Amino acid sequence: MLSMFSEKGTATAPVDSEITDLAHITEAEESSEIPSTFAVKSKVHGCLQVLGAFFIFFNVWGLNLAFGSFQSFYALTYIPSSTSSDIAWIGTVQSWLLIVGGLLSGPLFDLGYNQSLIIVGSILGVVGMMMLSLAHEYYAMFLSQGVCVGLGFGLLYVPAMALVSRSFTTRRAVALGVSSSGAPVGGIIYTIMFNQLISKVGFPWTVRIIAFLMLALFIAAAIMLLGPDRHSVNVKPTQRRSLIDLRAFKDLPFWSFAIGNFFLYLGYITPFYYIPTYAETKLGTSRSMGSNVLMISQASSVIGRVGLTLFAHYFGSMIAWIICGVLSGVLCICWITTDTLVRFILFAAFYGAISGALIPLPPSVFAHVCPDPKSLGTWFGMAQSLSSFASLLGPPIAGALASIGSDGSENLNYLGIQLFSGIVMCFGAFQLIILWYLLYKKRGKTGLF
Repeated sequence: MLSMFSEKGTATAPVDSEITDLAHITEAEESSEIPSTFAVKSKVHGCLQVLGAFFIFFNVWGLNLAFGSFQSFYALTYIPSSTSSDIAWIGTVQSWLLIVGGLLSGPLFDLGYNQSLIIVGSILGVVGMMMLSLAHEYYAMFLSQGVCVGLGFGLLYVPAMALVSRSFTTRRAVALGVSSSGAPVGGIIYTIMFNQLISKVGFPWTVRIIAFLMLALFIAAAIMLLGPDRHSVNVKPTQRRSLIDLRAFKDLPFWSFAIGNFFLYLGYITPFYYIPTYAETKLGTSRSMGSNVLMISQASSVIGRVGLTLFAHYFGSMIAWIICGVLSGVLCICWITTDTLVRFILFAAFYGAISGALIPLPPSVFAHVCPDPKSLGTWFGMAQSLSSFASLLGPPIAGALASIGSDGSENLNYLGIQLFSGIVMCFGAFQLIILWYLLYKKRGKTGLF
């Protein structure tokens, strides 16, 4: 179901023929000639689908990256009685459901329910945000923003990427990189909206306006993604696969990939949650400046995602992934020295640029991890499901460490956050070096992939 993430994967059937399970694309099929009709239509429709997927990422990941503004507002103003760790659970549950939702949306996409997934996911996401505008207690905010929005986003992530991947026969990694750049752009816009509106119209209407923008973008994305894809994507019963392949649990490269990706995810998103709060409480900036620093980090992430994806296209995804992991961990440790606003802005900018590539790079490498192309989707779904728990646990663990010896959200012990993020990401990058060695020994892979 997820082989569309393979950097070199190619769809070979004509547009009007039945498209089968994406995980069944093999190297032999990749080298076959693409019918001219498919190539012509994909040039037009592919560009539209990239833009549609960009809008999906704008909403589902952009809102998650902007959660730092929500975290700061909740902790310091709206629900100060709740701890930073408790508040972080709202954002992490949302991101966890977004990722783990692929276990459901992937097989449903393979069975031809792409239209239903995009429509239902969009409705759940918008309804969740509308319900958030009515919430005043922690439990209601958790259920609306964390659970309802997360469930909706989980239905949208895989179909958007699958439809883009299916439309491109070459430069697929670049197309996916451009699509995923919608995440930091969305993070910037939603952060600006939250920061500018919260003092003028209050929290309820700020959230409603965000929900209306989400609705407009979801409608546009559905038209662009589904317009050129009206025919259902059906599979024969014999092609349906289980969600779990027990062979993966006996495979060392699989575990090395899953462990490395887990620890990278464990530390990756945590700084984005605490950047605004750090700026306000440790550096004495205004709420507006704290949000501006977060936006700088997100803006640099656009450059990093596209630029490092291009680097991986020419020099190999494995080496790019290792470099990004190491540098991201080192930067988190360097965060300890940012005792001035200028240093903190530099940290945020470099961290955003380098860590942004940690999302699109793993799928390109996983094509070399799975030994059976027919099981690629199942194996990748299993690996991503394991990694999704890192997104769920990372910020709350960091928040709990920051609460040790502190007197509330206004006096957090940020050393715990900084060391936690840096150490776990460096460990994850070290595990990738082991993965590289295992791929050479177990799979006979050479070079940088």
